[in-house]
Amino acid sequence: MAKKVVVGMSGGVDSSVAAYLLKKQGYDVMGVTMQIWQDEDISVQQENGGCCGLTAVDDARRVAERLDIPYYVLNFKQEFKKSVINPFIDSYLVGRTPNPCILCNRHVKWEALLARSMELGAEYIATGHYARIMQLDNGRYVIRNSVTAKKDQTYALYNLTQNQLSHTLMPVGDYEKEEIRKIAQELNLPIANKPDSQDICFVPDNDYAAVIRREAGDRVPGPGKFVTVDGKVIGEHKGIIHYTVGQRKGLNLSMGHPVFVKEIRANTNEVVIGDAKDVFTDSLICNDINLMAVEDIKEKTEVIAKIRYSHSGAPCIIEKIDEDMVKCTFKEPVRAVTPGQAVVFYQNDYVYGGGTIL
Repeated sequence: MAKKVVVGMSGGVDSSVAAYLLKKQGYDVMGVTMQIWQDEDISVQQENGGCCGLTAVDDARRVAERLDIPYYVLNFKQEFKKSVINPFIDSYLVGRTPNPCILCNRHVKWEALLARSMELGAEYIATGHYARIMQLDNGRYVIRNSVTAKKDQTYALYNLTQNQLSHTLMPVGDYEKEEIRKIAQELNLPIANKPDSQDICFVPDNDYAAVIRREAGDRVPGPGKFVTVDGKVIGEHKGIIHYTVGQRKGLNLSMGHPVFVKEIRANTNEVVIGDAKDVFTDSLICNDINLMAVEDIKEKTEVIAKIRYSHSGAPCIIEKIDEDMVKCTFKEPVRAVTPGQAVVFYQNDYVYGGGTIL
């Protein structure tokens, strides 16, 4: 009997072709779209397709019909609110810059969907991520880079657990994006030329501050002081939720030379401003550690670390300094290490582990 796999279908090209590839490989494929929007206005849902809007459901359903696979829409609104939106809001309120896609991957797209899929009798879940899964000689599962560097999505998957990885398939990771789109076109899939979604799915027009104000209300900090590294007040900012470390644009400060956000101090409602050199550092500390390649970091280990999704990675030494705390020391200073973002460690072409920058 064919093994059953539930494919998370976003209505996009990648997840649609993932479903096709798995069916072609002989799996018993079922398509599922996760409904994770809150109770926003219907017109907003329709305008914002992405991986969560109404158009995603329509597109995924049409693809499922074309592929002749069963298709369902499952409601994960409660899990999404608890595990993604609330932590996203709380992080900004304390001066951090979170990555909600990482939380969504771990707690919704995998944890919640995998549990629901197992109830449906599936052995695996699958997605259209550009990444691959491999098992090391020590038996542990890791996320491996996709064959296409420009679409690689391993950074946002670093915190998946061993159990989740052992029940996951990622067929798209073996292909270039152009190949995936070509397959969709050859199959006459209705989404073959659909553009990729770019923004955070629950943040229309990329206006995250509006979402924070709507959700947090009176908890949102008001205006405060811009200060220099040595404490001199140089102006007033419009609220810490509008800033992130390394930011240059939108500061509205006339300093006669480019200045950048060096630090956000939520306890004093201050945004610290510095010169270009001030936003470089040669070390960071992270917590909420998730290791893939090993069970524990027992000695200093050399890795390549990515400090944000778009970062190309930099050599560093990692060492465990507490039960859930790792220090990374870079060989050369890196720019704009941002509290709340993920730092992901790589060895060879796979994810060693990662954590959240403090």
